[in-house]
Amino acid sequence: MITSLILASALAFVPTQVLAANNGLAITPQMGWNTWNKYGCNIDEQLILDAAKNIVSSGLKDYGYNYVIIDDCWQKSKREKNKELLPDPVKFPRGMKALVDDIHDLGLKVGIYSSAGTLTCGGHIASLGYEETDAKTWAKWGMDYLKYDNCYNQGQSGTPKLSYDRYKVMSDALNKTGRPILYSLCNWGEDGPWNFASTIGNSWRMSGDIYDNFNRPDPACPCETYDCLLPGFRCSVMNIINKAVAVGQKARSGGWNDLDMLEVGNGGMSHEEYRLHYSMWAALKSPLLLGNDVTNMTSETKEIIMNKEVIAVNQDSEYSPAIRMWVKGDQQMFSGNLANNTQVVILLNADDKAAKMTATWDDIWFYSQPHVDASKSIEVRDLWKKQSLGNFTDRISLDVPAHGVRMVKFMDSAQSS
Repeated sequence: MITSLILASALAFVPTQVLAANNGLAITPQMGWNTWNKYGCNIDEQLILDAAKNIVSSGLKDYGYNYVIIDDCWQKSKREKNKELLPDPVKFPRGMKALVDDIHDLGLKVGIYSSAGTLTCGGHIASLGYEETDAKTWAKWGMDYLKYDNCYNQGQSGTPKLSYDRYKVMSDALNKTGRPILYSLCNWGEDGPWNFASTIGNSWRMSGDIYDNFNRPDPACPCETYDCLLPGFRCSVMNIINKAVAVGQKARSGGWNDLDMLEVGNGGMSHEEYRLHYSMWAALKSPLLLGNDVTNMTSETKEIIMNKEVIAVNQDSEYSPAIRMWVKGDQQMFSGNLANNTQVVILLNADDKAAKMTATWDDIWFYSQPHVDASKSIEVRDLWKKQSLGNFTDRISLDVPAHGVRMVKFMDSAQSS
């Protein structure tokens, strides 16, 4: 506990003006689809191409989902004589460039996966020591995105400097190719990437791997705060949210905290829980990377991942993650600045029972006190119901379902001059 408090105090004084990767990418959090959550290693060319086609035909592309990311298990079992790493010829019989070209022809972008270690997390050949060779290969194929994991890192972790140096080698190699490639670090929050990754990459994972569950404790994900020596995996949605709230301040345009891929539509949570999951990823400005079967989606899944008003919060030009303003038992309230003097507010109820929750103007604009006009009447719009709730003064009280949220937008500010 003492160590956590000291670290938290130190982080509070880290300068917030950080240098982004300066590659012109991820101006807002990236959006797309990744193979891993649904398919793991069971991928091939046809599955990925079918998904890409459905991203276009279903309209997902029009909502901003434009990256198709090929995760682990695409590799051959060994490198070529010239040290190039090529795709598994059984899974990708035409080679990788042909698939990339087909996806580009659909108006989408393509991502690839590797690890800053000798092996990937799936036990395949990775890129430690071969950064320039692999970066050149990916650029030659036309890749637009790299997800770079942390497995089998040969002990090159344990301090921010060790992790920074290891991940910077790939950052330099990508930049050297001359091709704009979004660089997504996946080191699970180890060594505090929010303090160094923004200078070399576009996003960084801030927790262990997500699990398609709302709030189940799991020994494989032992930590409850960001200050964690074992990030683990099988981390629930609420576990990740409670870690993310402390590091939201570190996100900036071009460099984002990555809460991991979305589980919406994979069947492990209720509709309300998935809606909460998506709402919080959007408001905390995480990349929105679908992890479901996009060729076979229910209307409930589409209702969540194709909500323009919630996506707009994630992609807002204010680039400001929502801040948790209070916690009361299993209830939490978040508030975030949006463009045009508007505000997003989320009432989150993690309890097993529905509840009426209240947020006052002083709660919502706490950091503007004493310059808050509690008498000001402001229109409030429900982003999931897609309708105005009318005008409110001083406070708003709403019924919030169990394991659910009410996500609303204030159409004006109560801040006074």
